[in-house]
Amino acid sequence: MQALLNGLVSGLLIALPAIALSLTYGILNFANFSIGAMITTGAYLAYIANASFGAPIAIAAPVAAIVLALLAIVIQHGVYRRVRNADHVTLLVASMGVAFVLENVLRFFYGADVRTLDVPVARPLLWNGLRLNHEQLTIAIVALSAMAVVAFILRATRLGRAMRAISDDPDLAEVRGIRRNRTVDWTWAISGVLTALAGVMIALDGVVDPTIGMNYLVSVFAAAVIGGIGNPFGAVAGALIIGLVEETSALAISTTYRQGVSFVVLVLVLLLRPQGLFGVARIRR
Repeated sequence: MQALLNGLVSGLLIALPAIALSLTYGILNFANFSIGAMITTGAYLAYIANASFGAPIAIAAPVAAIVLALLAIVIQHGVYRRVRNADHVTLLVASMGVAFVLENVLRFFYGADVRTLDVPVARPLLWNGLRLNHEQLTIAIVALSAMAVVAFILRATRLGRAMRAISDDPDLAEVRGIRRNRTVDWTWAISGVLTALAGVMIALDGVVDPTIGMNYLVSVFAAAVIGGIGNPFGAVAGALIIGLVEETSALAISTTYRQGVSFVVLVLVLLLRPQGLFGVARIRR
């Protein structure tokens, strides 16, 4: 039961960047391989606010989210907007270039040293033999709150309707008066917020170093693809599946192979149902 609880919390954490990946894929139709570097950047932004300026995590996390949202918009205008109509390979290489720059800037200023956030130590919650530490509780609350906000935006706002319209048919959406560039900017901003929060939560439950985002890259892609790439709600289900599989597999094999387990699940889903569990197959005509 403890492994299941840990898996659910891990799944909620993975869901944040998986949603971000699905949102950008739905709008831009390419896989953003810089998602891991964005997670890492979010963690370092929170570390700067927390360690350098003494801000508590309750303030450092939103600051990191806002800064990364703005940075994501800058990257969108400086890189992705310029190659928006290029082929998938060009977009993929562009995202890998963004990841390379972000990670190396962080390494230049902070090196490869392992750092930790300054947070108070709290006793874990115990119930019927189950253990839930303060960090896990924070992850669950933040992740569920963020997902609720995203769901509201997608279902009940003009921005959400614009995002769905552009995802379905960008040319028709522009003909109907939807401002594509503005909608894309907001999509990147939301993705920046989600990945920053994921980075902060990872750092809260572990450490801050230049590889933390890359350590989750396979899990995030697996979650997004399993749920149906481009479907943010499916990404949540995919993330929960990956979280549970990774944690329960640790009962039998070393946690060193955690990403390997996610990769195996990803390959199986691609072989059996290429469009993902909650995706819709596209028919070529």
